[in-house]
Amino acid sequence: MEQQKLRELLKTLHQELEQVDSVDETTEVVLSNLRADMQRLLDEKGPSLEEDAPLMERMNVALDHFESDHPKLSMTIQHLLDSLAKMGF
Repeated sequence: MEQQKLRELLKTLHQELEQVDSVDETTEVVLSNLRADMQRLLDEKGPSLEEDAPLMERMNVALDHFESDHPKLSMTIQHLLDSLAKMGF
C-alpha cells in the first residue's frame, strides 16, 4: 500500500517539477537532486533507512527552497516526506 502511494506521490512530484519556470543556479541544483532521488526511488523496490538519511535532508532543503514561490510543489514534497516517515524514515 505505501509503495503504491509513494509511486503516486513521486509521479505527482515529477509533474510539479516540470512546471517550475524560474530556474536560478540554486534551484537547478535542488531540481537536479530531486529528479535523481525520485529516479532512484522508482528504480529500487523501496528506500533503505541506512542509505537515505541524505535523501530526507535534500527533500527538506527542497521543501524550504520552494515553499514561498511554489507552494503546490512544496505541498507535494511534504506529502512525500510524510509518506516516507510512515515507512520508517
